[in-house]
This record gives sequence, C-alpha cells and structure tokens, in this order.
Amino acid sequence: MARLVVVSNRIADPRKTAAGGLAVALAEVLNNTGGMWFGWSGKILEQPGESDGDVKLQQAGAVKLATIDLTREDHDAYYLGYSNGVLWPVFHYRLDLADFDAGYIAGYRRVNQLFARKLAPLLKDDDIIWVQDYHLIPLAAELRALGCNQRIGFFLHIPLPPPLILAAIPGHDWLIRALFAYDLAGFQSKADHSHFSEYVRSEAHAQDLGEGRWRAFNRTLQAGAYPIGIDVEEFVGLTEAPEGREMYERMKREYSRRKLLVGVDRLDYSKGLPHRMRAFRELLARNPETHNSATLIQIASPSREDVSAYSDILHELESLCGSINGNFGELDWMPVRYMHRTVARARLPGLYRASRVALVTPLRDGMNLVAKEFIAAQDPENPGVLVLSRFAGAAEQLREALLVNPYDTEGTASAIHLALQMPLEERKTRHQALMKTIQKYDVHWWCASFLDTLAQARSEESGTPWLRL
Repeated sequence: MARLVVVSNRIADPRKTAAGGLAVALAEVLNNTGGMWFGWSGKILEQPGESDGDVKLQQAGAVKLATIDLTREDHDAYYLGYSNGVLWPVFHYRLDLADFDAGYIAGYRRVNQLFARKLAPLLKDDDIIWVQDYHLIPLAAELRALGCNQRIGFFLHIPLPPPLILAAIPGHDWLIRALFAYDLAGFQSKADHSHFSEYVRSEAHAQDLGEGRWRAFNRTLQAGAYPIGIDVEEFVGLTEAPEGREMYERMKREYSRRKLLVGVDRLDYSKGLPHRMRAFRELLARNPETHNSATLIQIASPSREDVSAYSDILHELESLCGSINGNFGELDWMPVRYMHRTVARARLPGLYRASRVALVTPLRDGMNLVAKEFIAAQDPENPGVLVLSRFAGAAEQLREALLVNPYDTEGTASAIHLALQMPLEERKTRHQALMKTIQKYDVHWWCASFLDTLAQARSEESGTPWLRL
C-alpha cells in the first residue's frame, strides 16, 4: 500500500481526541499506511536566521510528523496576510474585507516554495500526497517544478465563490492555473464544484473532457465534490463517555425548566453570529411564551482577535447579548448564556444532547461539522432539532433539517419557534433520516472516496516539465 503524505498549514497528533476534526478524519488512513503529516510547527521565529530551517521529525505511533518553523515576516505575509486577509474573506464572499493592496502574495508564494523545498527530499516515488486547504493552493506546482511526479490531490475545506467573485482577486488566474498541477481537486459541495467548473470554462477556456475532467495548461485535472463527514461511531462514543454524560446530566439539572438552544462556533464574521442573535431576539419579542423558557447557550471560540474585523464582531456580539438579557431577562432567567472561550471537545456531545435545538446559521460555510456532530449526539428516542443555514455546505446533504436564510431575521425566528414546538414524532422522523445520511457519508467515506479517485486520476501531461508559476 502506498504511503499517504498529508500536507496542511498546521498539523496535529492523530492519536489525541482533542486534535480536531481533520486529525480525526485522517488518523485511520495515516496509521494504516505508516503515513507522514507535514506542516508548520506553529512556532514563529522573531529574528531572521534564528533557525537553520531544518525539518523537525517526530514519531506519533505509526505516523511521522514533520514540521518547519516560519519567520515572523513569512508568517505575517503568508498566513495573516494572503491566506486570511485575502483568500478567506473572498472565498466567503466578503470582498469588502479583503486587503488586496498590501503585497502579501509574494510571501504566500515564498512560503509555498519553502514547504515544497523541505517536503521534496522526504518523499518516496510511490507516495500519494494530499494537500489540505487554501493556505497551500500553489504547493503542487512548486513540487512539480522540483521534479516531483507523485500523485497529488488537493481538498478545499472552505467555500469556492462564483467566478465573478473569484475574479476579483488580483492574480486569480495564477491560483487556478496552480490547481491544474494537481491530479485531483476536491470541494465540499456540488455548488463549490459548479463554481470551479464555471470558472475554468469561462476564464481558463479549459476543455471539458466529461465526468469532472478538465484539460488546460497542458494538464488534465479531475475535480469533484467530496463532502467531509465525521466519525459518527467515535462521536456517539464521546456522548456516552464519562465527560459527555456528566455534561449532559449537569445541563439537564441546571436547565430542568428550560428548553435549551445551542450554538457552537469560532468567532468569525462568516458564522453569522450577530444575525443569529437578532433572530433570537425576534423570537422572544414575537412569542411571549418563550420567556422564562428558551435559553440560548452560545459558545464563540476566540479566533484571530488581532484583526479589526474580528474585534468588531466581538463587540457587536457582546452588545447584542447584553441588550437581549437586559430587555428580556428575569432574576431567575437569562435568555442568552454567552461564552467567549473554547469548550473541550469531550464535553460538547453532552451539551448537544441536552439541547432541544441547535442553531447552525453561518452566512457562508464550506461544510460545518457542528451540524453533523449535533445529529450524532442526539437521543434517538427524544432528539433535538437542527436549524441549519442554507448557505452551509452541510445543507446539501441534511435536507431534513429546518433550512433557513440567516439574512432573514423574521424567517429564522419563525423556524426556531417551529423547532421548539415540533412534536416528538416529527423530531424522530427527521432525526432518523439525518442520522442515516451522516452514517452513510461519514469521514471514512470521505477519505476512501477521495483517495480512490486520486489513485485513478493520473493527469495526462504534455511531456514538458512543469514550470514554476
């Protein structure tokens, strides 16, 4: 079996439950192939020349972890600047927040070249390389320029916008040309794949070879939708584990007279948290029977708070929560319990199970695995209801959720009210269908379907070497 080499901006020890969704997703296949995970260490070198730039190797069971450090200049240009100051806002349809003029692209290209130079000597001829996410779009082109001929796949975890929005990025054609250095490009949703197809047809004048295959720049690229899932069995196990059960019992005791609603998000402008709070406020204003009853627990994990757009949304969210509690709260009931911190992953399943409604209402999201985790954590005999934004990638699969437009405050409030009142039999019917979907399209399906396609999607090259972009 060929070794899998995963490359991402950050890495994690796949043996640790708290490592996060990507680590859980990749742990099995990395272990089975004795794989390697390569990425940034998380360490920033404040002084140039502080390190010789050597790759640091660490064994994590059967998996080799390989990391490099970044200088402050490279980190700020590649990560904060281009990845999160240009690509992140544009890919989430927020052209107004993109910083196009700061010249970050040189640092983005430089760090991708650095990754390629450090990774290439570690590769074996028959390795399969799987590059993760928007930080590393040009990596395959840089590896090809160094003579690497391995199969290389790319997966975009965030949305891909329509062609006219994507074309607002200076050098957008360079980014898409770089994708053609891969053998397979995967997207979270059919909509994202459709946007890619429209772009390469209209902007790159690519030849449509059928079945998701495109020919341009003397390369053939396979592209498709591979919606990521969760390890359902693992998450159900967390729900039944001591920490999950303890959290569930505590929530049931403390909120025995309430109907709990839950939101768990990173603090990011793409998550639509102020819109959610305005919809919850509308629910309380229009439905007096929800007073002293409905309680929203909103967890907003810290995220890039040194960026002004994030500090702005933090202040707006805190102001909204304060005004809702001030206007509707009683001595023995606060409608919103807001926490600006991270909650341990092992405790979340208990919170999900204790909640009657989950609010997953991003303005734009690649997938959103909280929606799937909420479903997996439910008691099938008394399940809660998922209120899901139609602009989350998960909405394509989870059609039995209550789908909402988060920009429509009154419509979202009505959907939340419907969820709180939904009869048991309807809740059970919806949950059974949703559970069947997430079990069928779980994380193991995601890995297998992508890697099986990559194994067959060998690009047809023109015979000329790949030139550095």
